[in-house]
Amino acid sequence: MSNSIQSQAFPFRDILRMLRPNQWTKNAVVFAAFFFAFWDRSQNLRFLTGLAAVLPAALLFCLVSSGIYIFNDIIDAAADRLHPTKRFRPIAAGRVAVPTAARLSAVLIIGGLSVGWVFNPSFALTAGSYVALQLLYTLFLKRVALIDVLIIAAGFVLRAVAGAVVLGVQISPWLLLCAFLLALFLALCKRRHEKIITNSGPDVRESLAKYDERLLDQLIAIISSATIVCYSIYTLSPSTIEKFKTARLGLTIPFVMFGIFRYLDLVYRHEKGDRPEKILLTDIPILVNLALYVLSAAAIFAFHS
Repeated sequence: MSNSIQSQAFPFRDILRMLRPNQWTKNAVVFAAFFFAFWDRSQNLRFLTGLAAVLPAALLFCLVSSGIYIFNDIIDAAADRLHPTKRFRPIAAGRVAVPTAARLSAVLIIGGLSVGWVFNPSFALTAGSYVALQLLYTLFLKRVALIDVLIIAAGFVLRAVAGAVVLGVQISPWLLLCAFLLALFLALCKRRHEKIITNSGPDVRESLAKYDERLLDQLIAIISSATIVCYSIYTLSPSTIEKFKTARLGLTIPFVMFGIFRYLDLVYRHEKGDRPEKILLTDIPILVNLALYVLSAAAIFAFHS
């Protein structure tokens, strides 16, 4: 009896692992438009109404993104078997058959987009663009250095756009640029960590051979600086001040700076950066900083609303 239960538990854990629920944190970007539009009184967005629209959108993005992750694991199974940690993934380890994984991937992607179309056709088109971009990335573009990280960053922009679409609000181009730059920063840090690993082991990602560690260091410095500058311009721009009736949103700039500085410290001093989603969920200073940012921004908006 116990053996039967154990045999049923392992496939469930393998399927759950293929879904990569720890990476669903990326879909929090869908809520960006909701957070800022709620405090913009010209949008006339009610809290519960907006939440009822954006929450299903985030959940649907979790479904389709999990479908993409499974498809990616199918394509990369041979390369993953050479990786020190990815070789334990269910498909690479042979614990889940490829046909089973392919069917699950198709159900998640097609099902998510179909429900999304019923929910909001414009959202479905945005999510469909994300799926198409990620399929191209998995099949071709992930092998092209620099283009691969740009595609990853573009995926975060589409997440933010999806949140704005379901709410029927406009999102600042500066915020979209901030999302793009921050995602690009995280992607470059991840490539740097992977490059260091491959210097002492097998090259499991084709594009890494075309990266230089010094180039990545320079790109990280450029993009981290650009992210801080871009966010600063957004908070202090006349359009933002007019929209929220306050110039005090600039007081949140130090939180953005600290978050980036802390992440750089983890990348360079602690040799982390390979799993940004894990860092964002487990690093106490970053979690506290994020909470303080949200509370500070909300307090600034509420005080002037």
